Amino acid sequence: MMPAINIVILNWNGRDDTLACLESVEQIAYPNFRVIVVDNGSTDNSVDAIRAAFPKVELIETGANLGFSGGNNVGIKQALELGADHVLLLNNDTVVDPGLLDAFVAAARRYPDAGVFSAKIYFHGEPNCIWYAGVEWNTKTARFEQVGEGMLDDGVRFSKSCETDYACGCAFFVPAARLREIGLLDDNFFLYFEETDWCYRARKAGYPSIFVPEAKLWHKVSVSFGGEGSPLALYFQTRNRLLWARRHTALPRRLGVYAESVRALFRRFVFPLVRVRAGQPFSLKGWWWSVRAVFHDPINLAYFMGFRDFWLRRFGNCPDVVRELGQEWALKKAERSMSHSASQG
Repeated sequence: MMPAINIVILNWNGRDDTLACLESVEQIAYPNFRVIVVDNGSTDNSVDAIRAAFPKVELIETGANLGFSGGNNVGIKQALELGADHVLLLNNDTVVDPGLLDAFVAAARRYPDAGVFSAKIYFHGEPNCIWYAGVEWNTKTARFEQVGEGMLDDGVRFSKSCETDYACGCAFFVPAARLREIGLLDDNFFLYFEETDWCYRARKAGYPSIFVPEAKLWHKVSVSFGGEGSPLALYFQTRNRLLWARRHTALPRRLGVYAESVRALFRRFVFPLVRVRAGQPFSLKGWWWSVRAVFHDPINLAYFMGFRDFWLRRFGNCPDVVRELGQEWALKKAERSMSHSASQG
């Protein structure tokens, strides 16, 4: 009998992306799966639209934004109660290949001692360009780097299953037995690094993460939070990378992450204020405007707050001011885009 798979898709004000994702999921060839959509308190009419277009999908309303970790945990609990053999956490801003589940199930049979499986992920806007083909640690930068990112898939490289440092949460295929043993995602992370934390917990228990190149999907890359360079994304990435390092790394690597974070803080706030431009005399007025620019930049402030909140042990959702920075940044981004379009016209 084919293993039962429950696909958990988290939605938060992503109606159109979620509908497109569900359309692609409907084309999956695997015969034994069900879909659970968890809505995280959306206000964009997502719930009604999903119910109307996909009445067979199980839809759970949390009534609030519980984050990636909290919302997915609701879906995971439901999947386990329904007796799933495997659970696939799938980002709503993805479009999947019809053979996705067949590839994951085949990999699970080849690697019975694995903790979790990840897919080969392409950029949605560039269908043959890789976004994720595993991940590895870069000691020089004290950061993870996604293998193959930005490279065209030639069908030769990145075509073999292998261990990876962690499985990307964009498509996170986990045996139910591992979830029962390792536990759920940690709500302290809320967004970003929760899957990394889970993979490292599984690794400590002896279960590696496996990259499965035959499992394919296309990702719109952090659409819900304004893109990977948005203040919201940067806040959570900054804070949660430090939290992950404190929990899971030996002292030398941990100190490397801490040192890199401090250097980044200096690059953002100190260096721009002490840099002297060649051939330009010092101007107090000019320096003051530089100070204002540095300390009013939403990206800089989001980074600082993420760094600060880690040391203050403030985890879970972000402060309201970070969401306001995100809104300010998105508005300015839209204005720049409109201005550029007008100039091109």
